[in-house]
Amino acid sequence: VMVWLRRCTHYIFIVVVAVNSTLLTINAGDYIFYTDWAWTSFTVLSISQTLMLAVGATYYLTFTGVPGTATYYGLIMTVYTWVAKGAWFALGYPYDFIVTPIWLPSAMLLDLAYWATKRNKHSLILFGGVLVGMSLPLFNMVNLITVADPLETAFKYPRPTLPPYMTPIEPQVGKFYNSPVALGAGAGAVLSVTFTALGCKLNTWTYRWMAA
Repeated sequence: VMVWLRRCTHYIFIVVVAVNSTLLTINAGDYIFYTDWAWTSFTVLSISQTLMLAVGATYYLTFTGVPGTATYYGLIMTVYTWVAKGAWFALGYPYDFIVTPIWLPSAMLLDLAYWATKRNKHSLILFGGVLVGMSLPLFNMVNLITVADPLETAFKYPRPTLPPYMTPIEPQVGKFYNSPVALGAGAGAVLSVTFTALGCKLNTWTYRWMAA
């Protein structure tokens, strides 16, 4: 009975964590819409993406104990957000304008850290966390610079959910304007260690709950 309870709980938790991670980051690529504050938004949203990827992927990875499951988790989130990209496309936005956050390479680095240290949880937290935090802003900036004519497109296709009082009037220089990747990666490298530790702790709590 306990074996099946654990298995069922495992799959239920994976679905819940993956779906909620995606829902919380579904607009994480929307810094492109906030044209005047794009780099500031990029820095802040990089941290939110790092949080959801690191917590969810680490939880999944340590639950199964099998290197490769973090990448699988990243794939789940990627599929969900590509569906969301299709929804934006259906609203009339150009397909090459909608940014889909890139999680897979960072998730692969998490798996690599776990595998290379022979499934050492503490090494996963330290090395994996730093790797995810530093890599995610880099990959997403590459993603961002491939978008076609962001300034022109953003004003040609204003976001339907953006209220009139939030419509940009004149360009503002954000606080993090000069180096969004460096700031995102710097903050991510520190915070992601905590995020990864939280993923491990969630796993411990889940096992305790199931064993009760």
